[in-house]
Amino acid sequence: MQALEQETEVLLEQYKQVQVKIRATSPRYAALTQPQPLSLVQIQQQILDDKTLLLEYSLGEKRSYLWAVTNKSIISYELPKRADIEATVQKFRQEITTPYLKCSPSINVLSQQILAPVAQQLQKKRLMIVSDGALQYVPFSTLTTGSSINYEPLLLNHEIITLPSASTLAILRSEHKERKSAPKTLIVLADPIFNRDDERLRGKIQLSGSSVPESNVENLALTRSAKESDINFERLRFTRQEAEQILSLVPISDRKQAFDFTASRTTASSENLSQYRIIHFATHGILNSKHPELSGVVLSLFDDKGMPQNGFLRLHDIFNLNLQAELVVLSACKTGLGEEVKGEGLVGLTRGFMYAGSPRVVVSLWSVDDQATSELMKVFYKNMLQKGLKPAAALRTAQIEIWRTQKYAAPYYWAAFTLQGEWK
Repeated sequence: MQALEQETEVLLEQYKQVQVKIRATSPRYAALTQPQPLSLVQIQQQILDDKTLLLEYSLGEKRSYLWAVTNKSIISYELPKRADIEATVQKFRQEITTPYLKCSPSINVLSQQILAPVAQQLQKKRLMIVSDGALQYVPFSTLTTGSSINYEPLLLNHEIITLPSASTLAILRSEHKERKSAPKTLIVLADPIFNRDDERLRGKIQLSGSSVPESNVENLALTRSAKESDINFERLRFTRQEAEQILSLVPISDRKQAFDFTASRTTASSENLSQYRIIHFATHGILNSKHPELSGVVLSLFDDKGMPQNGFLRLHDIFNLNLQAELVVLSACKTGLGEEVKGEGLVGLTRGFMYAGSPRVVVSLWSVDDQATSELMKVFYKNMLQKGLKPAAALRTAQIEIWRTQKYAAPYYWAAFTLQGEWK
């Protein structure tokens, strides 16, 4: 196992070297992953309108900063140092992923640290959040301005969008300005096969060994990333129900389902994906903050003969996709928060799908309750496909509806999902 670890380290180093070469030879890649910062005037003129407030954070060793930018003004605020904010975020994450906590104490602590200084400026504006480090794993929708005795999440008064940077949005807008829409509406990849003891493998030819097949370097990378992120690949039974409910909203000729063995890396890498405006992954995902290049989407690890196969759609695979999508949804992701919480796993995955051709990505910040996710996604897609709401507004409305049901009032059930990218 030690030899395999060393081999993986060597491959990761080679991967980084290749990235350096790509940056030098691909201006578009460099533009999206390391965009040239826009000037303040450009941000105000190209990005912001009267109804939108940009909140940009920078965490520092001695102190941190927040810039609140409207289309007419900019105000900066000093915040606590990085270590203090990271400590609060770790506690916040522990509490918010506890199903019975309807309002965890750390919500108020974190809100005081990073939102209280700017509370008077928020009004009822759309909030465009550019986070830093550990804050990239915080759903701002759960925070509060503390102006009410009862817990009122920010979500109630604000549409919230997150972005890797303000410059990223400008690039996305210029790239998608002239693009034709994909001909079909929706493809859903759901309920893949992860384990040898899955009932769908009964009677198939199987190889003995561990539950996650280690047949090649890619699956070794998956095994390592799963171990680092403390992930168990259990079957996500409600993803099938979730997928069927979503698909039922679209005419048969305008949709495609990929379940079981066909919820595979082969399907996800197919050129056919470019025919769909919405791509929905209802499966495990890994957002690895320690080794962002090990982030990815986990699809079926066995073929229809029961043989192990590479089912890890890694970050570099995602960058190589060619999509015409208007929206990619990653349902049931799991974050890998290491000791050093950088947030690059999340940013990497988002930028990967943006580079591949989708101007917006909905991602989940922790592994959410299977049944609650199914309910949330059903309402989200109804809002988009039947009521004609834009994705950001559709997600917010769905989250408010789920929050208001007594059964799923705790943020654990509704707050994990965040929209990254273009809100228009």
